[in-house]
Amino acid sequence: MISLATSALLFVAGTVGGAINSVAGGGSFLVFPSMLLVGVPPVAANATTAVALWPAGVSSTIAYRKDLPRERKTLIVFALASALGGAAGALLLLSTSDLTFTRILPLLMLAASAVFTFGPRVAKLRGGGHLPLAGAAVVQFLISSYGGYFGGGMGILMLATFTLMGMTHLHAMNGLKTLLGMLINGAANIAFFIAHKVVIDVAIPVAVGAIVGGWLGAAVARTMKPERVRIFVLIFAWGLTVWFFVNALRT
Repeated sequence: MISLATSALLFVAGTVGGAINSVAGGGSFLVFPSMLLVGVPPVAANATTAVALWPAGVSSTIAYRKDLPRERKTLIVFALASALGGAAGALLLLSTSDLTFTRILPLLMLAASAVFTFGPRVAKLRGGGHLPLAGAAVVQFLISSYGGYFGGGMGILMLATFTLMGMTHLHAMNGLKTLLGMLINGAANIAFFIAHKVVIDVAIPVAVGAIVGGWLGAAVARTMKPERVRIFVLIFAWGLTVWFFVNALRT
């Protein structure tokens, strides 16, 4: 069992992470390192982060249910690609040792930070209609595999894909992104539980905090510009990336 102080720290990380996810995205940048800080091994920390933040994703999906695209074919194809990709990424993570994951973690953080920084610009490109559903499904499978393995910035990658398909309705795009993210992490979580990589007593306070933070984030969104939150997340993410690279050079 973890201490009361550790539970409080994880609850706060989950609350802040859940709030940031609901406003600007990037909450895992806070939750994942908090799990490393309390001594969870890297692979288990990544798996536990995905599990702990999943309930907040479910609540967000419910909130967006009326905004989902109505094309059943698109929903089914993307859902299958997402679930299969999430499971594939999770299995790849589970076959990675803690030592190997620690060595490639700086690169994963660099990729996630870069996507979080430059992804919105790509997502706003108006090249609509050039990417057919079959091609988009392949791209979605690759994004989902990345999501099951690590996942930082995968939401922005999905928005960019939807834009290249010609989608323009922001609420529909966010709804679809949230639904697919839930499926990606849900499929990955099943693999993580089967492999006993989820640290339950660490996941619970983060999950409770994330749900609380998700609700609070809705109120924050009305009083604070999301771009300001993004700036905070960007500073934290790049600082964390530099720290991981420096730490890797020392070991």
